[in-house]
Amino acid sequence: MENPLVDQQALFAGLVYNEAGEPAEAVTIGGVAHYAIPDNGFLRHVEAAIIDNAVLSSIKSQITANQDLVIRGVLQMMGKDDLFSKAAVEASINNMEENIRQSDPGQWLPWLRLMGFRVVVNVHGEVVELVYPEQNSPEEGDGDE
Repeated sequence: MENPLVDQQALFAGLVYNEAGEPAEAVTIGGVAHYAIPDNGFLRHVEAAIIDNAVLSSIKSQITANQDLVIRGVLQMMGKDDLFSKAAVEASINNMEENIRQSDPGQWLPWLRLMGFRVVVNVHGEVVELVYPEQNSPEEGDGDE
C-alpha cells in the first residue's frame, strides 16, 4: 500500500546541502515535496523521497551492521534486559523507515540540526555524504589543556 506522506513530506528539510555547502530548500511542486538544490545560480529540483530514502537506507544499514551493539545499548539505557524488550527494540530497528515517516519531523529535525547532522548531495540529488555529529572520545578530552 502506498503511503501518500512519502510524496508530501521532506524528512530532512533544512539538513540537505549541495557540495558547495549551500542549503537546499524544501519546496512542494504539484503536491510533491522536492529539495531545490542550488547549482551555479539555478535550482535543480529533486523529489524529496529519493533523497530521504537514500538517507534512511544508509542510516539503517549502519544500524543493522551494528545491531547487537545498538540493541544492548538501547536496553541498557532503558534499564531492561528481558526478551520482550529486546524483541521490541529489534522490531523498531526493522521498521525504522516506516516509523520515521510516520513521526513528526518537527520533533527531531531541530535536534539533528543542533547536533550538526547534514546531508550532502550532488546536483542530481545523489547523497554524497552524511555528516554525523562529532563526539570526543574520553581519551581526547574536551580541549582544555
